[in-house]
Order: sequence, then C-alpha cells, then structure tokens
Amino acid sequence: MRGMSILLGVLLLLGLSCGAVSAAAGAPGRCTTSTPVKSYAKCIALPTQGATLAWTYDARNATLDAAFTGSFISPSGWVAWGVNQDAPAMAGARVIAAFSDPSTGALLALPFVLSPDVKLQAKPLVSRPLDIPLLASSATLISPARTVRDGASVTIAVTIRLSPNRTSLHFVWNRGLYVQGYSPTIHPTDASDLASHATVDILTTATESSPIASAKLQWAHGTLNALSWGLLLPIGAALARYLRPCASAGPAAWFYAHAATQAAGYLLGAAGFALGIAMGAASPGVTYKLHRGLGIAAATAGSLQTLAVFFRPKTTNRYRKYWKSYHHLLGYGCVVIGVVNVFQGFEVMGLGASYWKLGYCMALATVIGGCVALEVNAWVVFCRRQQEEKLMRREVEDVVVKDRAAAF
Repeated sequence: MRGMSILLGVLLLLGLSCGAVSAAAGAPGRCTTSTPVKSYAKCIALPTQGATLAWTYDARNATLDAAFTGSFISPSGWVAWGVNQDAPAMAGARVIAAFSDPSTGALLALPFVLSPDVKLQAKPLVSRPLDIPLLASSATLISPARTVRDGASVTIAVTIRLSPNRTSLHFVWNRGLYVQGYSPTIHPTDASDLASHATVDILTTATESSPIASAKLQWAHGTLNALSWGLLLPIGAALARYLRPCASAGPAAWFYAHAATQAAGYLLGAAGFALGIAMGAASPGVTYKLHRGLGIAAATAGSLQTLAVFFRPKTTNRYRKYWKSYHHLLGYGCVVIGVVNVFQGFEVMGLGASYWKLGYCMALATVIGGCVALEVNAWVVFCRRQQEEKLMRREVEDVVVKDRAAAF
C-alpha cells in the first residue's frame, strides 16, 4: 500500500504539472485594436483557444466591423468565427471559415451555415451564402506566417449589418485539424473547444461565457479514474481468480488481497466520479454523453458490488451459487466498462495520441499479459490434474478387476 501511495502521488504531480501546461496553452490571448487589416474601436480576449475579437460598431446604420484572430492547429486545418442570432451555440450559427485552397494553396474565407444536421455529422459541411446581411469578409495570415501551419495566426475580418438596437450578440468560434475538399471536418472535443462561444455586448464589451472546469481538476479526475477503474479494479479481479488456487499463500490470502485492492480502487474511483460531477456542474455548456453514461454505469456497478459484500450468503446457503454468479458477472462487467471509459476519457481530454495514453496502455497490457500467462498456467495445471485423476481411476479399476479375478 505504501508503494501504491507513492505511485498515486507521482501520477498526480505529473498530471497536475502537465495540466498547468495545458491550461497555459488554452489561456485567453491579449487583445489589441490594431490588426493587419485596420484599427478598431474596441477589443476583448475571448475565453478559449487564445482567440481575440476587435470591432467597431456604427450605431447610425447598425453596422458591425469586426476582426477575429485565432490560430491554426494543423497545416491542413481550418479556423472559423461567426454569429448565432438565437443562442450561444454552434447549431444555428452563421460563420466564416478560413483555410487553404486545396488547389492553389491560397487562403480562403468562405461562408457556412451550421444547421443542426451538421452538428450530428449527418452530411458534409458545404459553403453557401449567408442569410444575414454580410457586406464584406476576408482572411489574412499574421506575420511571420506566410502559409497555413500549426500555430499560424489568422485574422478573419467581417462587416455585417445588424438589427437596429441589437447590441448583445452571440459569437462562436473554433478550429479543426482537417478540410476535406472545401468542407471543414469536425473540430476537437476538448472542454475548451466545446465552450468556444460567448455573448458580448458590443457597446460595453460585457462578456458572458460558459465556465470551464480547471485543468488541474480535469487532470486529477483523469488520474484518479485511470488508476482506479482502469488498473486497480482489473488487478483486484485477477487476484481473486489466480491467487485463490495458490495454497501456499494461505486459504484466505486471496480474499484479503482481493478485498483490499477492490476497496482501494472503489474509493479512488468514487473520488474521481465525484470530481466528474463537480466538473459537469462547473461547465453547464459542456457535455460528453458517452463518457458520462459509461461513468455512471461503472459507478453504479461498483456500488452494487460493494453493497453485495454485505449480503453474501454463507457457503452452506443454497442461494450462494446465485450470489457468486451475480458477483462475477457484475464485477467483470464493471471492469470492462471502467477500462473502456478510461480510453474514452483520453479522447475527451484530447490525449488520444499522447504519451499518457501510451503509458496507460503499457500498464494495462502488462496486467493483461500477466492474466494471460496465469490463465494458460491454470489450464495446464487443470489438464494435468485431470490426467492424473484419470490415471488414478484406471489404476483403481485395474486393482478392483484383479481382486475380483483372484476371488473367483
């Protein structure tokens, strides 16, 4: 247990330090009213992706002259910004997307309407004229960038005519990794990406945006759950299966090892689950339905397993076999759901191709490899015992036959 405490501390420290770096990468940028296009009257730093927005509003003709500045995350990526007239959400927004022309390499600024079916990825996103008064639009790379690349900054300049006396606007923005033809593909689903929207009063610069759970909280949640649901619970299940036949360890050693490991895993998993609930409450505009559903299923199964211990029948009870079947099926199901959800969590945190996921895969592969080796050994021992028992039965039968023959 002391070694496990040290491991937990190291993982938490590493996770929190990496989370701090992640938080710095997603921190708001510093706004400026001077852009490569022209100068504007006001500006704000948008809450995610280091993006900024500068604008000039002409109340006489209700015209908004705006410049959004964001950054690409890949050479074949896209950056988009727009307005949603109904709500601070992606569905229903009218946006301008900037990306390289697949044919010439020139920087394009094309209009898109984000209908609800686009959010469901029912069909590719196709450029079409906006149904709002768009007077002008353009995209310009910010020096020293000359071509679209990872980290290159771009300014999307737009002039639109607003409804009279409407100064509170819902802005949305985002960026993606790929463009298929002239169709931007889905953006990453990190918390900061899903929260890339804000309501801004263009007269006072007052901004309302969805709060995002802190990076430290996210990393603590991920570390606890990977260690508990993803490692300790599978190890505890393996101890019950493979340590039980080992007579040299003592008749009850497997039970205490299994119970201690599962109890530690469940307590850490419960703490991670509680952090997940807190993160959900802190980020009302950010939802991960699959990850949340799997987490609830794993926590429910783990809680039922814990409660089942208090209702375990005695070995002589006729219902004991049914309890064992229930305990085994629910336990293995909890392990499978927990491991699957850990991988889903890596995707949610944007760590699908990270060394963190690689490290977890190596640890899990070690556990699985050990289980495979022990399973093979168990079957070898079982087959050997069957053979020995078969030979013993034959020897007994031969002795009986000889005794009967001698009797006659």
